[in-house]
Amino acid sequence: MKWRHTFQARIAGVLALLLLVVVGAVYFAMKTATYHAVENQAQVQLETGSRVFERLLELRGRRLQYGLDWLTVDSQFRRAIAGGQPAPILAALRRHGTGIRASEVFVLGLGGGQVIASTLPAVPQGQAFAYTDALRQARRNALQMLIVTLDGHPFLLVQDEVLDPQPIARVVMGFRMDDIFASELRTMSNLEVSFMSLHDGQPSELFSTQPHAYWEAIIGAMQHSLYDSVQKPTAQMSVLGGQRFLNQSLQLANTDDRGLNPVLVLLQSPMDRSLQSFAPLDEQFLGIALAALVVSSVGVLFMARRVSRPLNTLARAAERIGAGDYRTPVVVRRRDEFGLLAHAFNAMQSGIAVREQQLAYNALHDPLTGLPNRALAMERLGSAISAGRPVVLLYLGIENYRVINEGFGPQGVEEMLREASRCLLRNLSASETAARITGTEFLLLLENTQIDRAVARADRLYGLLTEPLRIGGDELRHEVSIGIAAYPADGQQVEELISRASIARHDAAVLPGYLQIYQQDRDLIHQRQITLIRDLRRAAVENELFLCYQPKLDLHYGHVHQAEALLRWQHPALGLVSPSEFIPLAERTGSIGSLTQWAIEEAIRQLAEWDVRGLHVQLSVNISVDDLSDDSLAIRVTELLAKYGVSAGQLVFEITESAIMHNPQQALRVLEQLRGCGISLSVDDFGTGYSSLAQLQRLPVQELKIDKSFVRNLDSTSGDGVIVRSTIEMSHNLGLKVVAEGVEFEHSLKLLKLWRCDTAQGYLISRPLNAMAFEMWMRRERMPV
Repeated sequence: MKWRHTFQARIAGVLALLLLVVVGAVYFAMKTATYHAVENQAQVQLETGSRVFERLLELRGRRLQYGLDWLTVDSQFRRAIAGGQPAPILAALRRHGTGIRASEVFVLGLGGGQVIASTLPAVPQGQAFAYTDALRQARRNALQMLIVTLDGHPFLLVQDEVLDPQPIARVVMGFRMDDIFASELRTMSNLEVSFMSLHDGQPSELFSTQPHAYWEAIIGAMQHSLYDSVQKPTAQMSVLGGQRFLNQSLQLANTDDRGLNPVLVLLQSPMDRSLQSFAPLDEQFLGIALAALVVSSVGVLFMARRVSRPLNTLARAAERIGAGDYRTPVVVRRRDEFGLLAHAFNAMQSGIAVREQQLAYNALHDPLTGLPNRALAMERLGSAISAGRPVVLLYLGIENYRVINEGFGPQGVEEMLREASRCLLRNLSASETAARITGTEFLLLLENTQIDRAVARADRLYGLLTEPLRIGGDELRHEVSIGIAAYPADGQQVEELISRASIARHDAAVLPGYLQIYQQDRDLIHQRQITLIRDLRRAAVENELFLCYQPKLDLHYGHVHQAEALLRWQHPALGLVSPSEFIPLAERTGSIGSLTQWAIEEAIRQLAEWDVRGLHVQLSVNISVDDLSDDSLAIRVTELLAKYGVSAGQLVFEITESAIMHNPQQALRVLEQLRGCGISLSVDDFGTGYSSLAQLQRLPVQELKIDKSFVRNLDSTSGDGVIVRSTIEMSHNLGLKVVAEGVEFEHSLKLLKLWRCDTAQGYLISRPLNAMAFEMWMRRERMPV
């Protein structure tokens, strides 16, 4: 360089030469350390920017998924999907909200992925969606989002299925990655951002925060990085418009089997902008060196040492920063450029440390409540287990969040969760941890605590959490269930303990009370329930369901012309599953409607088959509370009767009194529709609920069925006998026939005949039989009066 020749020309003597060597060595050391510091800073900035970019994509994907989750449960949208017409679907999308309007939405068929409706003109209706296979692969791999190229633009896609209650369509929501997205990332990371997509190896439109004059070179660099990504995975230096940049290339998507349609991202950290702050230092140092040469060799040596000391400090600081040490400050007690540079170093490492701490905090804490998330809770639980400290886990769940969401919306749910988290934090000690595990579930880690103290603690928390809460002038209460598991009694591993605490919370939600302690071997029961719930949806399709028929004896005439159809499930792996086990699971998971529909059709089909063979029977079928909420039940049953040519008088629907009392107005409307079709109605399990004969007389029922708990051990002088006899007399006065179920002994049958009960059903008469055995029994057996 020219300044080196000038400097060498002014050397006069050995001391001047020594001064030149010392000053030159210090100068080059400074330049090298400075350049490495800037390069390290740019490298760190690129790494931080890459994490910020990934975090931003993840947040955008979660935001899209959140909007998509709300869209797929919207009743209007589901009805539009069920109709299969694009116009109603698009109208439902326009009504849904601003989050949907800001994105592109594609409704796809379940079979070949044909586009039913699309908000993007480049994706026309009626054609197969280009990335159907990629979406299926992402779903199989549990990927939350997919980045693809649509209409020459990069898009971030999320997907979900529309259930009614089975899957009827797939909805894909896409976010366009454009200049606005690039500018947002630059604001967050201080990096220049460029991205584009390739179509058959050819570049599409470029989106960049760099000036337009640099775009051609940027496109070339991005294509070059695509082909050399295996040989050059690290950051590379480039020159654009006379400015140096440290580049980092990312490849976001490659959904084409040939690899020709990826989405490329180029992150650039400007080097010259950082190096410009060191220019005054170069001039100052050169002046000091020239003055030292003129004054004396001693002054030159003294000045050289004085200059080299802060440079060495800065160089060491740059190495520490490059190694990830952001806590040790750079100490240079000077007010010149070296002091400014040290201050800049300190500010730089503080800024980097703050950003990394914020990213680390966000990764381990829930953004809504500020509580630790599942990852941090597992880490702290693992530390306690490693140290051998006893821990009790309280797994809390808020059960009525759906009701709160329906009444107060998402804002109400968020306020509910924040208030619950504040309540937990106010009642924690320093050594305890409260974490939000899932949407409405919290986990408390109580170290060095015994089970009895944990139960008392859970009772206090339950009282605090269930206190009335006011939202928007309205009052609501949390419905809380709590499960308890302890280390080391209930498990030795982190996941095992949390899973068992969750099982206990689930038991607390379905059993009386609000609190349950984990019981041994509940894992097997829980896994069995999960298996049954999963397989129950396909049981009818796989021909695993069948009906058994239990005869009902007419006590007045002594013959059988009625029977009850009882649903049975032959599981391929678990064998015969009791109805008392799978019916409650079906009611809890929403599968009971499809089971009832199958049972009704199978019963009508069997009646038609028996009618052809000359066996005329009146058959009773049980329906649930969910069926009473379906206004189309009567229409569907009428269609089935017409399809198989069966008279409505051969069909009796049995409804439990608790199902009727759940929503009496709705039940009355559906029952009147069924009765209007000619179907007989019976109240099942009478006496176990809260209804009365006075209430039931308003319903269009013709029959009342006394619960077997009153009939099994019937005695004329017992309290059960008084109840049964009184019920028979009162029912007859109201014009209702009476059926007694659970008849197992001869003396019970005699008492029922004496009290003029109409019909008897139970093991004394016959156990439930399959269709063939029932037909043989009917043709062979004749019960005596």
